[in-house]
Amino acid sequence: MLEARGGPETQRRVRDSAGLLSAAAMRRLDDDLEWYRALPAEDRSWVGLVAQAGITAFVTWFAEPTRPPHGVGDIFAAAPPELTRSISLQHTLQLVRVVVDVVETHSDRLAAPGDEREVREAVLRYSREVAFSAAEVYARAAEVRGAWDARLEALVVDALVRGDVDDALRSRIAALGWSGRGSTLVMVGTTTSALDDVRAAELRRATRRAADDALVGIQGDRLVVFLGGEGDLLAAAGTLLPRFGPGPVVIGPVVGDLTDSARSARAALSGLLAAPAWEQAPRPVQADELLPERVLIGDVTARRTLVAQAYAPLAASPGSLLETVSAYLGTGRSLEAAARTLYVHPNTVRYRLRRVADVTGWDPLDARESYVLQTALALGRLDAVEPAPAVGPR
Repeated sequence: MLEARGGPETQRRVRDSAGLLSAAAMRRLDDDLEWYRALPAEDRSWVGLVAQAGITAFVTWFAEPTRPPHGVGDIFAAAPPELTRSISLQHTLQLVRVVVDVVETHSDRLAAPGDEREVREAVLRYSREVAFSAAEVYARAAEVRGAWDARLEALVVDALVRGDVDDALRSRIAALGWSGRGSTLVMVGTTTSALDDVRAAELRRATRRAADDALVGIQGDRLVVFLGGEGDLLAAAGTLLPRFGPGPVVIGPVVGDLTDSARSARAALSGLLAAPAWEQAPRPVQADELLPERVLIGDVTARRTLVAQAYAPLAASPGSLLETVSAYLGTGRSLEAAARTLYVHPNTVRYRLRRVADVTGWDPLDARESYVLQTALALGRLDAVEPAPAVGPR
């Protein structure tokens, strides 16, 4: 069995100096550490308790060499886990250095003649163990906080998709670090495979590198990503494409802020469901490029959008644009056949079709966009037909 470090006189001096060392450590904290002075009173008191616990633990360990120093984790048990949010690991290590420096400064007073070197070596060894213990405390806190943040993020994403935005949700969003500057969009797709904690954490880091703000929701094999910021969000979304699994990836429309993101999310999720109907769809594809397919699956918003952006402007435009595009589409997309139907020159049809592209944004001469216009015209005509009166029994 090992004997106590130093002689009996050194042991007595170390025990009797606990109060002196604690008081000296508190003065040094206040004098040397600006971040400590800036802490709220409650957090200052907790930091003080940690420093005093460190002094007490050193005194106890110095007298009992058979006791492993790994129990120094108890030093940090005096403070609540929330303290790791108030002070960083770097600040904690500064705190350890101050306490160690205080003990070293008083080592001549602590040690009896001939024991000075042993006291200094004990202080250095113990400071190393305290530093490792602090790192372990912060690693555990980060692990717990990471798991909690992931659960909170999943709840926030679910609420945003549903459109359940209230003050409580805004507070949770802020807790996740969302700054709220700039616009927002939502992109959805599938995951490559089941994501474990490590791969999910890497995915979150990638999204946060891509845009100023990011939230990730992993819903089974479906991946929902919210991006926000003042930069080019569509370009940012493009950089994340390799993070998704095979199959379509759909980007919802850009909206003003996160509280309006449900509109982007609903469009993106509807587009993901409808995308298989367009085999040649690009990847990623914007939800508004899938309006006809979204109509087919019963998306009321897509139906209203098509009518408002295509049929209504054509119906309100002069120059027979609606009749021209209807004739062109109805005759198999033939300029000559449409011209014969309208009793005009083919160049007139061609000119009017260019006007249709200017008015609606969809070019009738393009195969895909002519299909969008044809769907819009059909929907507009259906909406214009008044329902026939119900016929009761005679």
